[in-house]
Amino acid sequence: MNYKRILFTIVMTVIVLVGGRTLIYSTIKDKNSDENYHKAFKTNYHIFSPAIPEQLSFCGENVPLNMYYVREGLERELLTNTFWQSSTMLMMKRAYRWFPVIEPILKKNGVPDDFKYLALIESGLMNVSSSANAAGFWQFVKPTGQRYGLEINDEVDERYNIDKATEAACKYLNFTHSMFNNWVLAAASYNMGENGVKRALELQKTNTYFDLYLNEETARYVYRILALKLIHTSPVKFGYYLRIKDLYPPIPFKTVKVDTSINNLVDFAKANAINYRILKDFNPWLRNKKLTNKEKKVYEIKIPKPGYDNYDNLFGENSDRLFNDTATALY
Repeated sequence: MNYKRILFTIVMTVIVLVGGRTLIYSTIKDKNSDENYHKAFKTNYHIFSPAIPEQLSFCGENVPLNMYYVREGLERELLTNTFWQSSTMLMMKRAYRWFPVIEPILKKNGVPDDFKYLALIESGLMNVSSSANAAGFWQFVKPTGQRYGLEINDEVDERYNIDKATEAACKYLNFTHSMFNNWVLAAASYNMGENGVKRALELQKTNTYFDLYLNEETARYVYRILALKLIHTSPVKFGYYLRIKDLYPPIPFKTVKVDTSINNLVDFAKANAINYRILKDFNPWLRNKKLTNKEKKVYEIKIPKPGYDNYDNLFGENSDRLFNDTATALY
């Protein structure tokens, strides 16, 4: 055994380790000096103010961006939603799944397509409930939902049925539009109530939302709709690079019509080759584990078609293409 060679190897290893550690420490210390730190910060960190468009409309009605408070109101919501990246990105992902459901219902009822962004800001396209007990994508409170034809009880709550809730929202929006003959005021009414908007217009002697002095929530409401519309229609302009395959795809389903009671929805799900979790995902309006149907109403229950469990196959061709932009590459 060559002890001298072993000793030499050990000594050299210690020298390399100690020297390397000293070099690393020196480098870190140098990089963390105030001067170099701030230089690196300025080189690598940039925040830009989103550009305000020269022209903008909502439901075909011009937004008066020449007014300072209109421009600044829009900019506030653009900044908030551009730089609240996680929330805005998730909304764009969900919109890819749910806008194709909402859009034809709006069109059928004569409601402008821009109102899909109202649902987006109301709930983020999630079946949530608020502190005021508003529920679903369109955030109906119980009395308003029932007034516009939604069934709401312990077993069935159609505020969570996207098709029926969208139909109800269209009825409300058409009603308020007939009252004001103005879609912007119809949108504001969705937040403030038609009577609240009517009183504000009368007291302030104006006929436009953009001239009203309102509570902060309603004052920001239409601008947030406009901000999400701008970001969603041109995401790359606001720094969002999402490929089609990054979004949440629509999942094909079939409809099972039921006109009898279902004693156990878990068993019903199993009988249809899915689990209870999936049944609830597709039919969140079922609020109990049973469906008592004494009146023999016809309910339509959605069941995903075969292949729903293969995520990659849910996208069509060109899934690498960027969403809502003419650009074809990230770099």
